[in-house]
Amino acid sequence: MAPAPAKAPDFSGASAFAWHVAPDRLEPVEKVSRVEIGLLLGVDRSRDTLLANTRHFAAGLPANNALLWGARGMGKSSLVKAVHAQVCAEGHSLKIVELSREDLPSVTRLLAHLRGAAHRFLLFCDDLSFSHDDQHYKSLKAVLDGGIEGRPENVLFYATSNRRHLMPRDMIENERSTAINPSEAVEEKVSLSDRFGLWLGFHPCSQDEYLDMIRGYCAAHRVNVPDERMVAEAVEWMRTRGARSGRVAWQFFCDLAAREGVRVAP
Repeated sequence: MAPAPAKAPDFSGASAFAWHVAPDRLEPVEKVSRVEIGLLLGVDRSRDTLLANTRHFAAGLPANNALLWGARGMGKSSLVKAVHAQVCAEGHSLKIVELSREDLPSVTRLLAHLRGAAHRFLLFCDDLSFSHDDQHYKSLKAVLDGGIEGRPENVLFYATSNRRHLMPRDMIENERSTAINPSEAVEEKVSLSDRFGLWLGFHPCSQDEYLDMIRGYCAAHRVNVPDERMVAEAVEWMRTRGARSGRVAWQFFCDLAAREGVRVAP
């Protein structure tokens, strides 16, 4: 009575895919929303580390799963997509597949599709985190450890999160206070992040880095405004938002470009 399993797509038709369930399918993404890697400022060390790791994987060498964690709006997901584009531009056949957190229970079916393919894949999960009663983290272990079959040799997992341990502190503390063996209950959850070979931290940027980000966007999109005016308006924008980050810099730039009559592709 169940429908036949869906056939694997033609991976040669695109460099990016999105995984969906009900029914299971890998849909090609014609245009990936990404920022050029040269415009990502203030994350130099994380950029270089992730780029080197991805190059190793694309060349068939050993590489580590990576967790990009830290301050919101500092370019974690943008860096993953930019690194993928850079490695592809260097001549490697590397595909990226986006997996949503809600679809983690279906990851073993996705890996079955990717395992037999002739390409190498970055499996990307954005904004990964788990709540108090969330059991999806158990499915994630199939990607990181792979069970008896092992993780497919042609699949690498990159995830972004605002939390280093993927779970809120109060959830960890609750496990410690209510479990019969507190240390074992906490270890089961906290050790999940230990299964990533790379931890790349992202921290709030300085005001100089924030302004340099905007200058980079202005140069790339040919928005010509006096620097003194840009600085004054950017600082005011930052203060009204109560934060500075790469996302805030981009939002200010979009407002500035609109007032200057310059079209900017999303």
